[in-house]
Amino acid sequence: MFEELERYKSLDFFARQVVEGFITGLHKSPFHGFSVEFSEHRQYNSGESTRNIDWKLFGRTDKLFVKTFEEETNLRCQLLIDQSGSMLFPVEGQGNLERPNKLTFSVYAAAALTELLLRQRDAFGLTLFSDHIDLSTPARSNRTHQLYLYSLLEPLMAPVDATAQHKATASVAETLHLTAEQLHRRSMVVIFTDAFVGSDHDRDELFDALRHLRHCKHEVLFFHTFDNRLEIDFQFDNRPHLFVDLESGRRLKVQPAEVAETYRTEMLRQQNELKQRAIQYNIDYQPVDIGNSFNQILLPFLLKRQRQS
Repeated sequence: MFEELERYKSLDFFARQVVEGFITGLHKSPFHGFSVEFSEHRQYNSGESTRNIDWKLFGRTDKLFVKTFEEETNLRCQLLIDQSGSMLFPVEGQGNLERPNKLTFSVYAAAALTELLLRQRDAFGLTLFSDHIDLSTPARSNRTHQLYLYSLLEPLMAPVDATAQHKATASVAETLHLTAEQLHRRSMVVIFTDAFVGSDHDRDELFDALRHLRHCKHEVLFFHTFDNRLEIDFQFDNRPHLFVDLESGRRLKVQPAEVAETYRTEMLRQQNELKQRAIQYNIDYQPVDIGNSFNQILLPFLLKRQRQS
């Protein structure tokens, strides 16, 4: 067990630090009062176990109170991470917390969410997918399960060869349909994906799958991940660049200035369409720039979590 803790302590330490900082920030913000702990207290009765005595509260009040917990978890949450090739962009950000790529950002964000969920005594599971579901775990709410999920997330940040085809194109729609059928209890489904689809037809299928989740009474939080500087604003030096498709391996040499305006227009059109259709189908859509902090993940999640309480 000690070796496992040592192996995953970086991801574990990061998640704890991010959540601690986030909670501290909440207490200093207009969101003061949001509950991130769901325990209640009752007075200690002489002769019962001292295991659940709140000693910190005792230090403040000089009275013995026992923490009480609900027998069932408050929420069930399934975290879905797209690990297809396009999520590796930019490749130099693979495993780099200072300047992460989309997959690395999603891994760290999911780790932080498991920490927040664990503190709330919510159950959480993990689904990894590319052109099919690569892995899916049930939702549980304990420390051992959290460490197990870290063991599944850590390998996603291993270095990759950008010159080779790494992953197939993501089949987000198929994954969401299967998730809707496999989750037998009402859950919150949190999705991390760059939503790169091949055509308008594929985009229609994506939203049909999201509607399927809503039809099954699941709540959906859609984190649309992208690198705003490069993928939206297209801020590349004005010199020839060789662009490599991380899924097909196709290569294209381009002078960025010649295509930048057309590219930006199309990317913004697609992003706006995702947003408008999400509103239409009652999906919580959150654009996520991987160049920004993880609070853009935690705050929307907590807001949605509070609405479900």
